[in-house]
Amino acid sequence: MAVLLHIKNAYKSYGDQVLLDGAEAVLTEDVKVGFIGRNGAGKSTLLRVLLGDEELDKGEVIRHSKFRPGYLRQHDPFQPGETAMEFLLRDSGQPDWKCGEVAGEFELKGAYLDGPVSKLSGGWQTRVKLAALLLHEPNLLLLDEPTNFLDLRTQIVLEHFLRNHRGACLIVSHDRAFLAATCSHTLDLSRGKLTMFPGKIDAFLEFQSERLEHDQRVNASVMAKRRHLEEFIAKNRARASTATRAKSKSKQLEKLETVEIAADEPTANIRAPIVEPRKGAALRCEGLAIGYTDHTVADDIELEITHGSRAAVVGDNGQGKTTFLRTIVDSLPAIKGDVRWGYGCQVGIYAQHVYTSLNEKQTVLDYLEYNAAPGTKTQQILDVAGALLFRGDHVKKKVSVLSGGERARLCMAGLLLSQYNILILDEPGNHLDVDTVEALAQALIDYQGTVIFTSHDRHFMKRVATCIVEVRDGHVTNYRGDYEAYLYSVNKEIEDGERELATRLSKAPPVKGKPPKAPPKPPQRSEREVRKEMTNLERTISRTDEQKRAINDQLLQATDPAEAMRLHNEVTALAAQIAEAEERWCQLQAELDESP
Repeated sequence: MAVLLHIKNAYKSYGDQVLLDGAEAVLTEDVKVGFIGRNGAGKSTLLRVLLGDEELDKGEVIRHSKFRPGYLRQHDPFQPGETAMEFLLRDSGQPDWKCGEVAGEFELKGAYLDGPVSKLSGGWQTRVKLAALLLHEPNLLLLDEPTNFLDLRTQIVLEHFLRNHRGACLIVSHDRAFLAATCSHTLDLSRGKLTMFPGKIDAFLEFQSERLEHDQRVNASVMAKRRHLEEFIAKNRARASTATRAKSKSKQLEKLETVEIAADEPTANIRAPIVEPRKGAALRCEGLAIGYTDHTVADDIELEITHGSRAAVVGDNGQGKTTFLRTIVDSLPAIKGDVRWGYGCQVGIYAQHVYTSLNEKQTVLDYLEYNAAPGTKTQQILDVAGALLFRGDHVKKKVSVLSGGERARLCMAGLLLSQYNILILDEPGNHLDVDTVEALAQALIDYQGTVIFTSHDRHFMKRVATCIVEVRDGHVTNYRGDYEAYLYSVNKEIEDGERELATRLSKAPPVKGKPPKAPPKPPQRSEREVRKEMTNLERTISRTDEQKRAINDQLLQATDPAEAMRLHNEVTALAAQIAEAEERWCQLQAELDESP
């Protein structure tokens, strides 16, 4: 595979903040890489360097002569009154049939394609930008938090696109589910160093944890042996009869070395409010209609959420999730009907209309002390502040100088220190890195109160949600199934739409200028040939599994980090071979089942 980018000995700093410290990495064609790291580690800065918008302080980025980057634009490149099709034609210079074909990959058709792009929601405008990006035929897509504020349906459409895209991708995201579904490799930026891992994000995080535990065990063993040798030397070096042995032990001691373990970065340690569990209905909506004076978003809402539930509010962007949340907390009046909270409910809110209206004269510490439950110790307040990235002198900052993301995190910290037994959270994972989102999820799972929340992070939703409230087509209802079932239904709708589009395109007459494609005819094989291939696959799976177990045993005993990484890569490659062979075996079995 050709090397598209080679980052060599890269250094980049802003004042005292070191982002890149001798960083090195190689990006090859046809490889999809998930780019992870803590907030502020320098991921977006590195993307700008790769695009040529910023320069390194030292080092170089070597680009292939045919390097064609494609960057997902965050700003709106549309002209007033322009339709999506007009924008695609203008931006790409491609013929209309090509623009229509690529737009179809993102379900852009009818009014979505021929109507004013300014009337589309943010998610649909992102689909238009992605179609424009693809029309330029880049060989490396650079995507910076592409799922931010995208509804589930658009995220899944984007996943399908990326999985089928033949070029390389470098994707910055805190969404583990999205990265796991789209990327085969993981690039980690930590302490100024880049580490390329030949596996998915979950495998990388597991390897990181196992490597740390292994190194700690090795160091503990070395330190124990060192203490034993030091005691022997101290007792015997002064005696003539044992001086020679003591000298020999001294040489052994000099050879003992511990594995260097980088100092741990601050770990998010989040604890939810401690409240008494309650029973019965926490929230009842009866005959409720929500919306605005000129537009009803949803009507006839009959809904009940019980105490202790963690209710995920789901639905496409523009369907009314935030409108529903604002109505139940009375920041938006209901058009009609009733919203009733159970007896003794104390409601805490995390939403944009809250964290954009904080008291600007307070410091971070002032705000947290004011919102903390009575008796909360200062160290506990500082611990929560640190978990939400307010460390050291940052707690002395005035609210007036905080960015939007910092205000959001401050509001979240205040809620976590409170005594609210109901938490209303609108996109709580935004502005948080992977580790902090994981810590927040665990805190909400341990919480004894009730949570009603929205999120675009599927990993977070799967972990936290115990029930689903769907906002769709003017209705708000309890979805009869868990989040996995909801994901399945959305995936099925999208796949059915893709099949319908493929069928329509295959039946459509050839468009002028578009070369017709003859569908390939599958070769006919006898049952004997199919069974023979299945037998060979079974042998391959058995043999490869034995190799994998043997190498895994070596990995558990390896002490050298480089050797451990090599063995882990072999185990990962063998596991991929087994999965591929098993998938092929299932296809052959299905072929036999369908044969007459």
